[in-house]
Amino acid sequence: MTDPRFEAFFTGPAREFLLRAIDLALEEDGEDLTSLAVFSPADRLAARIVAKQDTLVAGLPILPLVLERMGEAARCDVRFFAADGDAVPDRTVVAVIDGPAVTLLKAERVMLNFLCHLSGIANRVAAAASALAGSKTRLLDTRKTLPGLRYPEKYAVTVGGGVNHRKNLAEMLMFKDNHIDRAGGIPQAMAALRRAYQGRLEAMPPVEVECRTLAEVVQAVAEKPARIMLDNMDADTMRQALALVPADIETEVSGGVDLPALAAIAALGPDFVSVGRITHSAPSADFSMLIEEATA
Repeated sequence: MTDPRFEAFFTGPAREFLLRAIDLALEEDGEDLTSLAVFSPADRLAARIVAKQDTLVAGLPILPLVLERMGEAARCDVRFFAADGDAVPDRTVVAVIDGPAVTLLKAERVMLNFLCHLSGIANRVAAAASALAGSKTRLLDTRKTLPGLRYPEKYAVTVGGGVNHRKNLAEMLMFKDNHIDRAGGIPQAMAALRRAYQGRLEAMPPVEVECRTLAEVVQAVAEKPARIMLDNMDADTMRQALALVPADIETEVSGGVDLPALAAIAALGPDFVSVGRITHSAPSADFSMLIEEATA
């Protein structure tokens, strides 16, 4: 079974990064000398992947990819009983894998690490997105991701109902405080950007400007970026800032946003709110692999 959302997300560089992450995880584990000593090449096992809590599921299509990267896909049979995005109750069997014993035992922890981590992110995102329900404000992730796992983590954000911010530094050009201070202000920073890239890039990526004060918001509006970020503002300043931004410029609230604050922020009407903790602080979901002798 293929997952269209998974396949659409993991194309081009995203797929290459995912495959490299799987390869590195398998390489980190090294050779499973214990299993090789106990099981013969002919021994086969059946493995059930079981949720041990009520949880969203994210990352199931990675399971067969692990087997594929091991060169064992043809010798294994993977059956899914859930799909990414499903909310499953405790003790649900989400997949069953039949295959050589030494293959399943080596793949076990790599498979579970991806599934538990990504499902945990999806759970945290779903909880945050629910706080925005009924408003126009959408939940954004950030680049606060584990090195090497940005694309899987951002995929899990979409499974949980969030929206991806830029996946890398070139997808959206963002002026943060260091850039603005170095350039001498927002107008100077935008002028430097235009000098550097207009005429050199086939299409200029969208630009976002981080603003710390109302004065910076006024300056940013005059430059007509795609989006203005309101960084670490209190509620009253945020309300005033949003009133200064015309409808054709997107607005994003960022900086120290926790889940209890989301509903109040959404009531002010920004287009987006970005929350780093949906990725960097999400607890893993609990899944286990229960293994038994294959009956075939």
